[in-house]
Amino acid sequence: MSRVKRGKSHLKHRKNILKLTKGYKWGRKNKIKLAKTAIWKAGSYAYRDRRNKKRSFRALWQIQINAACREHGLSYSKFINALKKKDIELNRKILSTLANQHPTIFQKIVETVK
Repeated sequence: MSRVKRGKSHLKHRKNILKLTKGYKWGRKNKIKLAKTAIWKAGSYAYRDRRNKKRSFRALWQIQINAACREHGLSYSKFINALKKKDIELNRKILSTLANQHPTIFQKIVETVK
């Protein structure tokens, strides 16, 4: 059986790891052992924070809707409850953009809910 030399693939793998850690501080950018752990950590943080981003944006939309509702004399919870009773299916992202960018339309929605 012939001998398999893996020098090229080994170097390519190492080069790709170092390419991913470009811009990192200290030895994490040029030492393979540190770079590997840095990539693993970064990947796990990225996975976690893609989910946290959805959570934090929903909280932001709720705050913006609450602020807009209070200008019209309603609380957030009463507004959302009234929307569900009237079968108006607008999600929080749309409601917050309406409250921020189109306050007249949002005011009409609040009036229909009251």
